[in-house]
Amino acid sequence: MRPPPAPAPTTKIGLGLGLGLVLWLAVLSLAPVPARSAVSSVDLGSEWIKVAVVNIRPGQSPITVAINEMSKRKSPALVAFQPGARLIGEEAAGLVARYPDRVLSQVRDLLGKPLDHARRALDSTYLPFSVVEDSRGAVAFRIHGGGGGEGEDGAVYSVEELVAMILGYAARLAEFHSKVPIKDMVISVPPYFGQAERKGLLQAAQLAGINVLSLVHEHSGAALQYGIDKDFSNGSRNVIFYDMGSSSTYATLVHFSAYNAKEFGKTVSVNQFQVKDVRWNPELGGQNMELRLVEYFADEFNKEVGSGIDVRKFPKAMAKLKKQVKRTKEILSANTMAPISVESLYDDRDFRSTITREKFEELCADLWEKALVPLKEVLENSGMKADEIYAVELIGGATRVPKLQAKLQEFLGRKELDKHLDADEAVVLGAALYAANLSDGIKLNRKLGMIDGSPFGFVMELEGPDLVKDDNTRQLLVPRMKKLPSKMYRSIAHNKDFEVSLAYESKDLLPPGVSSPVFAQYAVSGLADASEKYSGRNLSSPIKANLHFSLSRSGVLSLERAEAVVEISEWVEVPIKKPTLENSTNASQNVSVEHSSNSTTEESTEKTQLDDGGNNKTTSSEVEQGSADLGTEKKLKKRTYRVPLKLINKTLGPGISLPEESFMEAKNKLELLDKKDAERRRTAELKNNLEGYIYATKEKIETSEELEKVSTADERQSFIAKLDEVQEWLYMDGEDGTAAEFQERLNSLKAIGDPIFFRLKELTERPAAVGHARSYLDQLQKIVQDWESKKSWLPREKIDEVLKEADNLKIWLDEKETEQKTAGFSKPAFTSEEVYMKVFTLQDKVAIINRIPKPKPKIEKPAESKPESTGSSDAASEEAPSADDQSTQATDGTGSSDAASEEAPSADDQSTKATDGTADEKAEQESVDEPESKLHDEL
Repeated sequence: MRPPPAPAPTTKIGLGLGLGLVLWLAVLSLAPVPARSAVSSVDLGSEWIKVAVVNIRPGQSPITVAINEMSKRKSPALVAFQPGARLIGEEAAGLVARYPDRVLSQVRDLLGKPLDHARRALDSTYLPFSVVEDSRGAVAFRIHGGGGGEGEDGAVYSVEELVAMILGYAARLAEFHSKVPIKDMVISVPPYFGQAERKGLLQAAQLAGINVLSLVHEHSGAALQYGIDKDFSNGSRNVIFYDMGSSSTYATLVHFSAYNAKEFGKTVSVNQFQVKDVRWNPELGGQNMELRLVEYFADEFNKEVGSGIDVRKFPKAMAKLKKQVKRTKEILSANTMAPISVESLYDDRDFRSTITREKFEELCADLWEKALVPLKEVLENSGMKADEIYAVELIGGATRVPKLQAKLQEFLGRKELDKHLDADEAVVLGAALYAANLSDGIKLNRKLGMIDGSPFGFVMELEGPDLVKDDNTRQLLVPRMKKLPSKMYRSIAHNKDFEVSLAYESKDLLPPGVSSPVFAQYAVSGLADASEKYSGRNLSSPIKANLHFSLSRSGVLSLERAEAVVEISEWVEVPIKKPTLENSTNASQNVSVEHSSNSTTEESTEKTQLDDGGNNKTTSSEVEQGSADLGTEKKLKKRTYRVPLKLINKTLGPGISLPEESFMEAKNKLELLDKKDAERRRTAELKNNLEGYIYATKEKIETSEELEKVSTADERQSFIAKLDEVQEWLYMDGEDGTAAEFQERLNSLKAIGDPIFFRLKELTERPAAVGHARSYLDQLQKIVQDWESKKSWLPREKIDEVLKEADNLKIWLDEKETEQKTAGFSKPAFTSEEVYMKVFTLQDKVAIINRIPKPKPKIEKPAESKPESTGSSDAASEEAPSADDQSTQATDGTGSSDAASEEAPSADDQSTKATDGTADEKAEQESVDEPESKLHDEL
């Protein structure tokens, strides 16, 4: 087994450089912000879309999968168009059998694809979409009689627009689930996605108003989910993630290990993983198995019908058949036999049949060996044997097929395969961990270093005048599996403008649908002008062009900037340094060229700054002080000039992004559709509210006997007639009603029904409120008795005021109850709310009185002791106690103010001495528990 890779730093920045991720057991907001938001992840597949949300609200599970309007954890990746309406997800799925040409699917896999490739893919899966070529040469979809802004030929939508609709739907699911805005998102992509697909997906997210924190490979998301709760400090392990989804299959080798790091002065073990290799087949998936069943059953139906009928030529029939075949395949995963039943498949003919698992496996015989190819290639390329693999984790829905699992077990020599991850949700949950780590507002506490690599190698190729094709004009820029993200640059010795092409390294390993390995072209200009400008100078080396490239964490390679580098050697005058011991010692080292015979010794007081690294700066004052008597000398210095060059993107073909004008047009189109969708949803909600109110109200009137006590027969009959009238409108003219019309009719019904149902509610709530009030009045009598016996200090006038208000409440209740007996079906004499408000007011007054504290006992000042020698007030020979003593002196009964001859007691004594007064007064003083300092303040 290979040794573990070198430790990767676990920083918050740059997943490919080693990224600190954390278990979702503790997700904390770093700092409160006024507008709270959450982050989410999206697993965008060919057929399904899954959404996970990183919650920041307390009391919620940190990472959860969002459910859709049907309470399902995954949604169909479909967009449908009807006259005046656009439907996405579950709503669109309900139209597949009826309008197969208007329910668009597989749109993710058509990003950046040319028209001919898209047609072949759609025809092979019996998808009857109307496709056209857009201005870029990419595929687009034409929709007749649906959507918005279409002309006579219908509306045309680019693939980016359709993907943006699905991503917008995912964002709405995330927001509904988290109850906070969602703008930041991580989106998973299959490893075989090339540059066109990645750029197209990022632009689609931009159209949807989503900020993509990063794209992440599906296998990296699964690896995150696998390793986040494991400990690799006791040993590294190699794990293969085998994924067969709807339309593709891949196998990924991931090495998990641990390394030691310092954290707060302690050595801790940090887990990490590195993606070693990934191999794929982008045209093999569960869909291929379903198509074998479709062909089988189509032949069987054609034989039943006869007359040369081929059901494959009828899109609606094939849409129905494909829908039922999907269910049949799922049944076969758990059973040895499965039925199929399609109502009115063609020409009102029903189709019913059965198939055994054995027959199904026979139909797909060649697929099982193809499914092993990515796994074999990963092992062969890594030089590893099957017994060196710690685990083979299965992800993707198609891996549930028993025959596929049996073939994998046979090839690997294993009795069991590893199924520790949820095959459907592992990717989206792992991507949510990645999103949490990239977000600025979330803190995670368990680290898992991650090093992912580019599934493709990339080369740079130069073309231009005087450029001879050799190893310098075609260079490997990004080796396969180079870590993400990365920066790199190349330097070319050239003096004329040229062009740069970026291409895939191997023609044998290209993204699906790509015929040419070149995916980007740039024109670099300004180099010839720079060469001409500086050609007359003393060039120390040929002019070079530096090209700076960036491989983003999303796997997108781009030429970021270019610059001309000009190095010139020039004679410059510099002040002669004043001889010092240090300068004398180093003088021989500083001389790089010989002085010219015509060097001058004229004084210079000008400011001089040499470009020798930025450290040699001499001001005029320094010149005057250091070389006033020594003059100047000439030295040969090298100056480096960096001149920005102009980059023009000359990329053409279906892989380019939407032009700015087309992008803005698409954004406006999507905003209009979103607005119409919001109005449609509001209209549907109000229509449902109106319909629900009608049915619920009729049921109450028909079943509730209590209504007869609060309404007359004529009143009820009139209300029922009004309900019938609105119901008839609802199912006739109201089918196309507006939100305002539904709201208006609902308000008109409530204007009649609300008073009746209010009286019905009060029929039970009013007696309960009266009972509560009378019970409290009884309690109040006991409260007052307790006041009189235990709280004699309470003001009598306050108690009398409460008793008076209690009597008034009792009288009011008696009067209102009597009045209510004669109120009949009219407006109630009083309501439960009025009763509760009066009781609450009375309770507040009682609480205020109850909080009046017991007054503190009156404390008299202790009498001062008289000196025996004299009674004169002027005879005090001792100093009076200061305020700091916290003591009190009391005078005698005569009122004499003679000074005390003894020291006043200190605060620590917590007592007071009196020279006169009765025993009761002394006892009262001694009973005071308050500190003397507090008594002093209050006296």
